[in-house]
This record gives sequence, structure tokens and C-alpha cells, in this order.
Amino acid sequence: MSRALPKYNKRRVVVIGAAAALALTGAVVVNSALAGESKSSGTTNAKTLASPGTISCPDVASQLPAIPATAQAEVDRNLALLQTQIAEANKRLVDTVGQGGANFVQNAILGPLKDKRVSTIDRIAISIGRKGTKPQGLDALAGCALNAGGAANAGGATGNAGNAGNAGNANTGNAGNAGNNAGNAGNAGNAGGANGVGTITCPDVASQLPAIPATAQAEVDRNLTLLQTQIAEANKRLVDTVGQGGANFVQNAILGPLKDKRVSTIDRIAISIGRKGTKPQGLDALAACTLNK
Repeated sequence: MSRALPKYNKRRVVVIGAAAALALTGAVVVNSALAGESKSSGTTNAKTLASPGTISCPDVASQLPAIPATAQAEVDRNLALLQTQIAEANKRLVDTVGQGGANFVQNAILGPLKDKRVSTIDRIAISIGRKGTKPQGLDALAGCALNAGGAANAGGATGNAGNAGNAGNANTGNAGNAGNNAGNAGNAGNAGGANGVGTITCPDVASQLPAIPATAQAEVDRNLTLLQTQIAEANKRLVDTVGQGGANFVQNAILGPLKDKRVSTIDRIAISIGRKGTKPQGLDALAACTLNK
């Protein structure tokens, strides 16, 4: 579930065999700025040993229609599994730094992750379809991307285009990727939402976390799952209250309370990480959500 937050400490880029690399490629470009989804030609695989980058994936929960009550538990389990898959992929990314060739991350991490996500997303769609309208096109959310200081955006996340509009989310320095998947505005199926009422999308928190101490992993996972549950509940309330209140009803009755819940949950995540590691700062900026119609 965890996706690593761009670190605030200075990165050290170690380039081994610079002379040989220059002779072969003509130039080695190392971008140590915190670039979110920057695309480069070729497969530049220069990474810092301390920060190999993070894997970010389109958010699925925010793209779902109204979930039948009988399917809610199964959908929640699979949404939690999607987060676990991302966390495992990010761990493998760290554990395999320096291994393989230029396409190692794509072939050994992003590719298998996409396959797992396809299966999990299909189970979500099927469970919703048993008692409601089966959502279409969710497989477009299966592909994930590697965000790593100028590294190639291997595997590109379908549906992650449009995140530039999420400026303001706390991904300091990532001008083009403010908030990474922050609500995945522009993702397929987001227009109109269920029954025309729209959908609530929120900045993704997991992808913004630093390395999580083993002793904090379980607590972080529980709270990441809770964040997904809060979004699902808010989207359900959005559907259940269609036509109620005035112009500011959604903001006052749904988005406002959701933000308050997310602030508390995000704070618990930061505190749990800070007990044995470096407490991440600025995560509260990811608490606010938006209504996309």
C-alpha cells in the first residue's frame, strides 16, 4: 500500500563508470530534482541508492459507481489488496536497486504489478455487477508508473494523464505531478460519475510516503485502507443525497467532513512512521478532496 513520498533529504546520485558511460552514450543526464512523472527519451536508469523512486498507480476507488451494500465488503477487500500490491512493488523496487538492465523495473516489477491489478480490478467490477451495473473500462487503471528523479516513466499509468491539474497537493517540486495520482482527475470513467452525480476524488497518500519502518507497516496499512473506505462512503453519500440541500450542500455535508476525517487518518500515518523513522511533513495538504462531475 505504501508508495514512497519524495524525500526531503538531499539525494546523492552515484554514477559509476562515468567515463565509460560518456563514451557509450555521449551524455548522462542526472536530474536530482523531485520530478514526478517526467518522461525522458530512452531508458535512463540512473537512481540514487537511497531513493530508487516510487511506483504510482491510478486510484480505483474514486472511479467506482455506487456500490451495492451486498458487494461493499468484497469491494473493500479488493481495494485494500490494490494498496498492498503497490506497497509490495515499492518494496521490491528498493530491494532490487542496481539489479537487471534498462528494462528491469518494467519487466520485473511494473509488468507483474499490472497483471495483479487487472485481476483485482476485474473482481471489483464483477462483485458490483452482481447486484448493480457492472462498471466498464476499469482495466485502463491497471497500469502504473515509476516516478524517479528524471527516470523514464516506464509502463506509463493509463488514466494518470491530467494529474497536472491537481496543483496544490503536497508533492513539493513535482510541478507536473502535483500529488501524483491525486484523485486521478482525467481518468477514464470519471466524467459524469454514477447516475450523473459525479465522483469524489482525493489525492493519493500511499505514493507520497517515505520508507515505512517494519514496526509501523501494519498501522500504516490499516489507515491507508481507512482512507479508501472514507472515500467510498463519501461517494455513497453523494449518491444517496442527490437533490438535497442548496448549492453548498456537497461541500458542507460531504467534502468538509471527509477532509476532517482524512486529516486525522493522515496524521496517524505520519505519527506511526515517525516513531521509528523520519516523520513525513506536509501530508495534511493531501486531505482535501474534490467533486468531479
